[in-house]
Amino acid sequence: MKIPHFHVFKSEIEGIVRPEKFTFPFYYTPHTFAEIAVKEVQFNLSLPSFLEHNFGFSVSRFMAQGKMFGVLVVENQQHQLGYLVAYSGKLNGNEPANYFVPPVFDTHRPDGFYKNGEKELNLLNERIEAMENNVDFLSLQEELKIYLQTSENELTIHKNQIAKNKEKRNELRIALFTSNDAKSEEKLKELDEESKREQLFLKHLKRTINEQKTTLEAKISQHLENISSLKSLRGSLSKSLQEQIFRQYTFLNKNKKERSLLSIFEQTVFKTPPSGAGECAAPKLLQYAFLNDLSPICMAEFWWGKSPESEVRVHQQFYPACRGKCEPILGHMLTGIPLDPNPIIAERSFPEIEILYEDSEIVVVNKPEGVLSVPGKSDLKSIQTWLENRSKEEEKTTLVHRLDMGTSGILLAAKNPDAYKKLQIQFIKRKVHKEYIAILEKEIQSNKGEIDLPLCLDINDRPKQMVDFESGKPALTHFHVLEKRDGKTRILFQPHTGRTHQLRVHAAHKNGLNAPIMGDDLYGNKADRLYLHAANLKFRHPSSNEIIEIRCNPSF
Repeated sequence: MKIPHFHVFKSEIEGIVRPEKFTFPFYYTPHTFAEIAVKEVQFNLSLPSFLEHNFGFSVSRFMAQGKMFGVLVVENQQHQLGYLVAYSGKLNGNEPANYFVPPVFDTHRPDGFYKNGEKELNLLNERIEAMENNVDFLSLQEELKIYLQTSENELTIHKNQIAKNKEKRNELRIALFTSNDAKSEEKLKELDEESKREQLFLKHLKRTINEQKTTLEAKISQHLENISSLKSLRGSLSKSLQEQIFRQYTFLNKNKKERSLLSIFEQTVFKTPPSGAGECAAPKLLQYAFLNDLSPICMAEFWWGKSPESEVRVHQQFYPACRGKCEPILGHMLTGIPLDPNPIIAERSFPEIEILYEDSEIVVVNKPEGVLSVPGKSDLKSIQTWLENRSKEEEKTTLVHRLDMGTSGILLAAKNPDAYKKLQIQFIKRKVHKEYIAILEKEIQSNKGEIDLPLCLDINDRPKQMVDFESGKPALTHFHVLEKRDGKTRILFQPHTGRTHQLRVHAAHKNGLNAPIMGDDLYGNKADRLYLHAANLKFRHPSSNEIIEIRCNPSF
């Protein structure tokens, strides 16, 4: 029986050795099967008539938006190899029938509870919008605004007049005190009475203004309460609808064991699924495979189209599955399937550590690439644990800063809490001078300059960072090109701030240098290593206060 969405390879695959284990989805090199399937998919995507979606290559009635696509190479019951194709999220145009696998949970079914709930939400939205644009309500708001302006002007005029009258009365009082007028006492009383009358009038005016203001505000407040009540109802309905989706949004594994999105994410730190969970390509592909008794062989995901403003995405480049949305789901779906080992935590021998400088207060080491700065979730040894093991009993050696696992170079540690505190203050106040040497994947046009792109954590794909001009933290990098050769750029970075992955994002982002650092498996392409090295560190000694400058050239 023919299975919809199952694509037979058009290219020759005879003789290609099958992978022994399934792809580790969060860090992989695509298998040849997956690469061939991707090429066939990309050929179709490049055809102008294949999809209406605007990927940013041409003018369209749709907003330009690149997409993540995925292929899953599978074997059917007749032992025939083929592949499935999916995209993350939704497409804003028609798609070819039976090409992409369907979503795990179809929110577009006209008879489904989601569509009915969506209708209720839309009706509430219409009522809220109508109330917010109600003519009487808008007129009341305008009336209150005008009344407050005119009454404030009126109060100001009266206060100024009272001040002038008071000044005149004071002059008259002085004259009366020095005169021999027999009626001076009577006139002084008249002046006091006049002052009292003015103050009484001012109080009456303020009271009248406040009463009218209160009346108008009460009418507006009632209208706002009605709007707020509808918004609260909308929020409750939306939350209830979302929870219902989470319960009915279920995922299979190879043994056909089913788990809901809600139960999967109950085991995570955040307890509830993030927005868009389950809509990525990988869960869609695996779900369809398990539903149709197709055996997963290998998979790969790639970006197609224009890069978004916040993330680093390159057209046609392979990417791992996102961790925030997909890791909990795939943890269930891949249960019982032998996976390729995670190369990041693969066992490796701990290299010899070079000490660049040491005295009774501090120690500076040259961290090799591929070594953790501090202990992580895995059992891999780190520079911190190495320092602790070599410390004397009375010492408490602690790293003052960190480098990414793939970055090599200078790391500074303090041997006691006082030294640590003094050095930490220098880093916090940006008194430490740092220089990094890197090799970029391509040649860049500028020879020097600065990159100013604020950064924040991509909560759906930790530990990746993204550019965010609203909530991101300031991140500034100065750069100076050292050499351009063979299509690569050797560059010197001087970070003014010390954000996570700052140099990597500033190099790779399209609004930065648009040239990833070689070997950057998060924002660029994998290589034998990450070509980023901390080459210079200048700081004040915690005890002597003298300037210490450490230099360490990279091995590349």
